[in-house]
Amino acid sequence: MKTLYEKLSLFYLGKSTQDKSLTLLKNKNLTTHAAIIGMTGSGKTGLGMGLIEEAMLDNIPSILIDPKGDMGNLCMRSASYESTDFIPWVGESKAQETAQMWKKGVESWDQDISRSQKLSQTPVTLYTPGSSAGISVNIMSSLNAPEKEILEDSDLFNSYLSATASSLLSLIGEESDIHSKNYTLLTTLIAHAWRNDLPLSLETLIASIINPAFKKIGFLALDDFFPSKERFKLATRFNSVFANPSFSQWLEGVELDVDALLFDENAKAKVSIFNIAHLSDSERMFFVTMLLNRYIAWMRRQSGTSTLRTLLYMDEIYGYFPPSKNPPSKAPMMLLLKQARAFGVGIILSTQNPVDLDYKGLSNIGTWFIGRLQTRQDIDKVIEGLSGKLGSDLSKADIRAMLSNMQKRTFFLKSAHRENVEVFQTRWVLSYLKGPLKRDEIKALMQSQKVIQKSSPLQKKRTLKKSTSAYNGELTQYFDASSSSELRPSLAINAEILYHNTSKGIDKTEHINWELPLYEDGFDLQEIQKLQDNYKRFSTKAPSDASYASLPAVLLEQEAKKKISAKIQSFLYRNQSLELYRVRSPKLDSKVDETLQAFKIRFQDLLNQKKDAALEIIEKRYATKEQRIATRIEKAEAKLEKEESDVSAKTTDTLVSAGLAIFGAFFGGRSSSSRIGSTISKGARISKEKADVKRAEAEIVKYQERYRDLQDELSDKIDTLESRYELENYTIEPYQIRPKKRDINIKDIALIWRSEIAYM
Repeated sequence: MKTLYEKLSLFYLGKSTQDKSLTLLKNKNLTTHAAIIGMTGSGKTGLGMGLIEEAMLDNIPSILIDPKGDMGNLCMRSASYESTDFIPWVGESKAQETAQMWKKGVESWDQDISRSQKLSQTPVTLYTPGSSAGISVNIMSSLNAPEKEILEDSDLFNSYLSATASSLLSLIGEESDIHSKNYTLLTTLIAHAWRNDLPLSLETLIASIINPAFKKIGFLALDDFFPSKERFKLATRFNSVFANPSFSQWLEGVELDVDALLFDENAKAKVSIFNIAHLSDSERMFFVTMLLNRYIAWMRRQSGTSTLRTLLYMDEIYGYFPPSKNPPSKAPMMLLLKQARAFGVGIILSTQNPVDLDYKGLSNIGTWFIGRLQTRQDIDKVIEGLSGKLGSDLSKADIRAMLSNMQKRTFFLKSAHRENVEVFQTRWVLSYLKGPLKRDEIKALMQSQKVIQKSSPLQKKRTLKKSTSAYNGELTQYFDASSSSELRPSLAINAEILYHNTSKGIDKTEHINWELPLYEDGFDLQEIQKLQDNYKRFSTKAPSDASYASLPAVLLEQEAKKKISAKIQSFLYRNQSLELYRVRSPKLDSKVDETLQAFKIRFQDLLNQKKDAALEIIEKRYATKEQRIATRIEKAEAKLEKEESDVSAKTTDTLVSAGLAIFGAFFGGRSSSSRIGSTISKGARISKEKADVKRAEAEIVKYQERYRDLQDELSDKIDTLESRYELENYTIEPYQIRPKKRDINIKDIALIWRSEIAYM
């Protein structure tokens, strides 16, 4: 029965300091967000890790922002607490002792080895933006245009745009001022690129600052508003940051693809930890803002749900969400606190001091964990923030007294979803709690996850004859001026493919920009791949001192462009299709451009919602049964007290008490549960001498057995329910929509000359 709470989507946080009953919280209650507040040493890290562990056990993915480096301890997991698992973390001399201590600690909090084994199945990745210690992060994608859901929402777009510009300015040590020329120019540049679907990179950003694509800002001429000399100075400041050798680490590694950060290819939960302890303050602000923006863009693509879809946890929020200033990270964080609930996203913020949090944001937080605080002023601030949220018989003076006597690892819990407040001690975490990780420790933990880059088809080398003259035919030629004097050819192909299906409401035009390497003996259409460059930025003038690889004969034939176009069109007709996915029951089709992974995630969300709906039906049914047993036990207790008012009992039926705590949390924390626990304990050691006492005692035992049977019955039903809604039990079928040949339009074919280096 100890793990029944996991089947009921309850997080096991610890035990009440009053009666040692389990402190449980419905996981979906975290969609109204949570705050953890406590001074250094109060146990915030342990509570935070415990919350994330519970999410992992419930297959709920998480993204963690870690300014201190503590949360990486979630990587230190052992399925069975063998000493060999601990050697890399504590050394061989301490491994045995530490393993035994951790196993004993875990078991002392009523957790068996099955929890650790289940926890170890969830992958945890430690990312280190701006560093190669963990998994590197490429921030280039963060400058890409946001999804159409954001582009079409003016308020959301302006917030997203402002945060992006402000985070870039933070890199050059400039605070955001919406009235400054720098801010206005950046927002105008970025908005122009996004709205016109233009590529935006650090390089193009600097070039655009010097020479924007527009001549006016507002009603003023560009040079009157922001003279070219001043724009050049601003570009130079950015260039100094981007050109720094250390900044190259920001351009390597994985992209900020939130789906990939949260789920594996089978829609199973992952945990992604972003360790930013090694970064400067400006770099931290830049990255956090970019990450929050990408997270918002992902969130806005999701459907609404009342279940907990994912968690975003930020440790040590100080400086990122202050009450009196407006750093770049504040706007996206405020937006998340206000809107994330509708999308099943829970935000958990941790801080040492209540004054670190904006008071407007506090009103959007439904669950509070308050630990030891440093000063009376901090306590008063918390009480002020909780005003109107207590909803209990406790006065402010009572709350002040409770907060003034908090011990380590002890927290005051107030949730909008619970009737009463509670003081509890946090459970022993399953992961090894080592403390802030050092660079070499991060490197060792992530060594197995380092990605080995594979070669693309264009990287295959072939020896070709060379000539001193370029092509002289009907195709337009482009020459990469940055290339060496030895040039080799490829075709740039620009095409459009229309996919149309009336019954499925599909009307999509796919724009293709491909590159096809050319060889002396022709070309192989199987080597076609995405064109990485905008070839039209290359020069159309041939360099005078270059040598050229030999061209295939097909390019020298009459009507070469027409013939090649026909071959490419036939190739696309045979090989290109719009791949979609479907599940027949419950009926669900993938969206256009939705990957298999994204479809699995969306389908799992649907299954989770159906499972939660079924659980609610079970909840109502078993609430009635539980209340019936409660009433009968209360009557038996009343009868017992009447017969033996002088008899008391001090022992408690641990199994039933724990079960009642679970039922109480599942059914909404009704006060009857604690009364039942009291009843059972009073009937445990009643004197056997009197027949009427024996009958009352036997009656209580009978209801205890019924209660255990009720738990077993509920557990079995939930097992059946979970099996019914597991993704693995459903067949996802791929299917294709193929274009008609007439719907394939080859718009342009050009000849590109570039260095051999590009193909090595």
